[in-house]
Amino acid sequence: MLRLCGFRVSNYHNKVRLVLLEKGIAHEEDDGVRPAQDAAFLAKSPMGKVPYLEVNGGTLAESQVIVEYLEERFPEPPLLPREPLARARVRELVALIELHLELVARRLYGGLFFAQPYAEETAREVERELEKGVRAFARRARFAPWLAGSEFSLADCVGFAHLPLVALAARKAFGRDPFAEDARYAQWLARARARPAFARVDEERRAAQAAMASRSAG
Repeated sequence: MLRLCGFRVSNYHNKVRLVLLEKGIAHEEDDGVRPAQDAAFLAKSPMGKVPYLEVNGGTLAESQVIVEYLEERFPEPPLLPREPLARARVRELVALIELHLELVARRLYGGLFFAQPYAEETAREVERELEKGVRAFARRARFAPWLAGSEFSLADCVGFAHLPLVALAARKAFGRDPFAEDARYAQWLARARARPAFARVDEERRAAQAAMASRSAG
């Protein structure tokens, strides 16, 4: 039995959960696992990050590696197209979202959500890089009606896991949503939230977030 280890406030954890649920893959979940740097944890996740997947008596780390493994092992329903260029287009969107939007905005998460101040210059750099990333994403995303085209794909799972958090960070840091001017994005987000797996992950993320806030306040 596959076992996903991480916590439900993590967008990378939820990325893998979305794939597991969309594919209907039987699995267990330990949602109480936090990143760590002790030897025992590093034996499971070499960088000390979550999520990681327990499989065949071992573990597999890095969310993109995990979802690619799941796609190969459980090819139905497919989240990557059969045709090579179309598959590459989905992977290109995933890279744009994660490298040029999520990881850029992540530089501010500590200050925005965990009271870890960042320098004003950092904020200016992030704002500039996010603007470039949003433009690149808008050029490649098709919204027809899904991010990569007519078929629902891995790009939609990745987008749903990351983009609302990027938008939230931008609103808190800069007072504006970088996707607000693109009506296609709002329509896509509503369409994604209507999927049962997406609605479940979103609801459980919110519940975990509220529980975390309650513990912090107490």
